[in-house]
Formats: sequence, C-alpha cells, structure tokens
Amino acid sequence: MKLSRVRSVLPDWKNILAALASAILLIGAFPDFEFWFLAWFALVPLLWAVEREKESAVRSFVLGWIFGTVFFFGTCWWLTYAPITYAGFPTALAYFLMLGVTAIVGIFPGIFASVIAVLLKRFGSIAMLAAPFVWVFTEFLRYWLTGNNWNAIGYSQAFSERSLEPAAYGGPLLISFMVLVPCTFVLVLSYKWTDLRRNESLADAFGALVSKSYPMTNRNLGRTSEPHVIGYFLVLAVIALITLLFTSYLLGTWGKTLSSVQQIPTASVVAIQPNVPMAGLTEAKWNEYRRHHVRLAETALASVKANPQSAIRTPQSVVVIFPESPMNFMYEDDPETKEFINSFSAKNNVSVLFNSAEPDVRNGKYFNSAVMVGPEGNEIAQYDKIYLVPFGESVPAPLQGIVPALVGSFSYGSEYDLFPLGDAKAGVMICFESHFGQLSREYVRNGADVIIEMTNDGYLGPTPVLRQHLANAVFRAVETNRPVMRVTNVGITAYITEKGAVLDPTAAYQEDTRVWTISKSDGSQTFYVKYGDWFAWLCSIVTLVLLGICIKRGKSYRK
Repeated sequence: MKLSRVRSVLPDWKNILAALASAILLIGAFPDFEFWFLAWFALVPLLWAVEREKESAVRSFVLGWIFGTVFFFGTCWWLTYAPITYAGFPTALAYFLMLGVTAIVGIFPGIFASVIAVLLKRFGSIAMLAAPFVWVFTEFLRYWLTGNNWNAIGYSQAFSERSLEPAAYGGPLLISFMVLVPCTFVLVLSYKWTDLRRNESLADAFGALVSKSYPMTNRNLGRTSEPHVIGYFLVLAVIALITLLFTSYLLGTWGKTLSSVQQIPTASVVAIQPNVPMAGLTEAKWNEYRRHHVRLAETALASVKANPQSAIRTPQSVVVIFPESPMNFMYEDDPETKEFINSFSAKNNVSVLFNSAEPDVRNGKYFNSAVMVGPEGNEIAQYDKIYLVPFGESVPAPLQGIVPALVGSFSYGSEYDLFPLGDAKAGVMICFESHFGQLSREYVRNGADVIIEMTNDGYLGPTPVLRQHLANAVFRAVETNRPVMRVTNVGITAYITEKGAVLDPTAAYQEDTRVWTISKSDGSQTFYVKYGDWFAWLCSIVTLVLLGICIKRGKSYRK
C-alpha cells in the first residue's frame, strides 16, 4: 500500500529525465560555464514534462523540486568549500548537508511547476504563456521567504551586456521574465502547430489558438460556448507586454532616457587587492599584512603621480580603499590601529575607506562597518551593514540564543550613510549586500553618484562564486545607472560601468591594485530606482489572480 502511494506521486521516468535536462542546461548558463544563451531555452524540457503531468499538481511539484534541487546544487556547491577547508568537515558530510539545503530551496521551482500544472489543467495549453509570470512570482517568493534570490535566472545574463538594459526598469526579475518568454511561445506554438497551419488568416489562427485551448462547456445547451474572457486577457496581456519589451530591446531604446554625459573627474580611487590568506594569521603576520596594504597603496600613488597622463590631479580628492578581509580591523576599539590608519591618511593626504568592526554601545555588540578616515587623519563617515548574512553574521530573531552565528553576532545597521568623494558621494555595499537592489537604489535616491562594493570571497575558494558574486554587482550598476567600483581581497576587483560592462578586472588570488576616477552624476534616476520591484509585484498579482480563478471555478477544462 505504501509503495503504491509513493508511486502515485512519482512522475514518469521520461519526465524526470526532462526535468534533469532542464537543470543541466540552466547550470551551463551560469559561471563557471557562462553559456548564458542556454537560459533562453533551458526550461523547455521541464515545461514539456509538466504539461505531460498536468493531471497531478503533486507529480508536477516533484518534477519542479527535482529540477530545483539539481540546479541549485550544481550552481552553489561551492558553499561546501569553507566547512571542508577551514572547519574540517568530512567531504561526504558537507555535500550531504548541501544537498539538504538545496532540497529546501528546490521547493520554489516545485511551486512553479505545480502552479503551471493547475493552470494548464484549467485553461489548456495557452496557459503556458503564464509561465514567465509564475516563474517571477516564485523567484520573488524565494527572495521574501529566504532573504536572498541567488542565481535567479536573470543573473545568468550578467555578462551579456545587450541583455542587461531592461534591468534599469525592472531589475533582474524582469530579465528572468524575458528569458522565459521564448521557450513558452515555442511550446504553445508546437502544441497548436496544426491549427496554425490549417487557418489561412492570422486572425483565424489567433482565434483557433485561443478557442482550442480552453473551451467552456455550457451544460444547459450541451455545446461549447465562446472562449472565456480570462483567456483572451492572458493572451493579449502577454503579447502586448512582450511586444513592448522586445521592440524597445531591438531598437536599443532602453537606455536612451538615462544620462550618459561624461562629467569632469572629481576624485580618484586606489583599489587594493591584498590577497590576504583566510587562515594562519598570527599577530606578526597580521601586522605585516597591514603594512603591506600601505606599501601597495603608496606604490600605486607614486607610480600614478609620476605619470604625466595620470588620472590623479591636484586638487582632486584621492581615496584609498582596503577591501573586506579576514584581518578584522577594529578602528574605534584598537588605538594602535586607529593611529596607524590616521597617520597613513595624513602623511599621504588621502582618505582611506576600510572595513571595521565598530561597537554598538546600546546592544553591547558590534556592527560590521565601513569607515572612512579623511586626509586630516580623523574619521569622517561610517556605514553600518544593514543586510547581514543569515546564520553567518546574525541569526534570525526567532532562533537567536538557540542557533549560533558562524562568523559573529553583529548588530543590524539602519542608516543609508553616504561617503564624500570630492564633490561626489558614494554608497557602500559590504560583501553579501551587493545582492540587494533595495540598498543600491536607496543610495541613489539619497544622492549617490557611485556605488562601492567591499568584499572578501576568499573563504569560498577559487570557485564559481567569484563570478557569480560579480554578476550581482553588474546588475546593481545597470539598475541604478551608476558605476560600481568593486574592491575585493582575492578578486574579482573591477570597475563596472553604468551599462554593466566589466572593466579592468583583476586576476583571482593575486595581489594587485587599480586606479579609477569618479565623476559626479547628473542626478538622474532610473525607473527601477524610483519604483523598485514593481514588475515582480505585477507578476505576483497576475499569478494569484489566475490561481484564484482556478479555485473559484473548481472544474478543470482540458484541451
């Protein structure tokens, strides 16, 4: 009896293979493979399998869950690197725990597949056009319930600059939507190919496409009535939206409302990539690496000032940026470190921006902060990290005191502080914060001309995380129409333009320096900066309305 129950919820083996094929294709679209074009048809096998299993929302859920578990495991396996390398976890145990985590996150693609099955059962194959809306809804749901949306499909396009332009209007989830559109149209047309061939006019073909997909039975008359208005609404809404998106895309008009005027540089940045190791930092080595930060900075300053074509010109402000690293500066609580940094700033007439653990007197804890010391040798600005890594830097409220934080128990910041860079202003993202469009858009709303990311991915090794994390910063630049200056401990340090181009990247796990200039923006704000995740909310509303119709009607109508 139990075996038969298990079999009843298991999809056909051919459909399981199709779900696995989709997962493998989508894995190939992300770093380290970066065949970004695979994302545009990766979900075709999964959706085809769901259509075959549409009679059972449970079996469809299982298909989506298998797909999601394999996909997230295949793109996020690097999370096992730190516990294996630094905590001595047995390799098998680390990967087993990783499988458990990805199985939980795989629930969201499972929800996607089950919702599509319900819609297909109710409306017929035309409901496949709802797939982009439903996918965005489940990615948005994942974000709200887990606190992150790592490797949403849209992020696969981070290094395809032409595909990025719409992010200035709707962020990465708008890109996710656009990526899913072609495969859904392919599936709908494949189901209705015979009807399209049989009809002579486009109008007749369109009518057949709609009416053949979800007939409404009139029980009193015993005959089929006209198609339901919801079906027409769905088809027309999708076609109108996609026409608008792709017309703008093909004509290259996405960015024309955004300023591209080059301003006179107001400050220069010296970015330090020190390649500090993640383990074995004795006090002697810590002091040596701190001195090495200064040597790298002074060497870069000297070489640039000696160059007649130097980007650094007096009276420009010069800012030296030290990245987040395992060195754990404590500017306020360590008088010796404070004196060291103050002296360096005053001696070289530069500002220094660095990561530091700063005291939260009210709660008896520390903030994970970015601190700037000015050329006069005193602190002039501080930002306290708002988006802490769950279970890494802080444990969610219900579990505090029960589950320990892996790195430290920091206090949450609350202020969107900006840093002066000459006449320009900068907002700072610390590591994981580059994943949150809300932070960078709030900075720009408050007047930021540039975004600076300070990060350290060294604990995760020479793995795909380096470029996956870089992909997040690319989207923050495009969304806000502001350059992002990414300063890292082990790489990838890079300058990212407002259009998402990655310039001057450093090699990973090598010490290096970069010098960039900063210009004051014209203050323009993108649609995304003004309205945030409006598109994700729109897709969520469409999905819930369609589900509500299915629940209200109660009866399924098949093609």
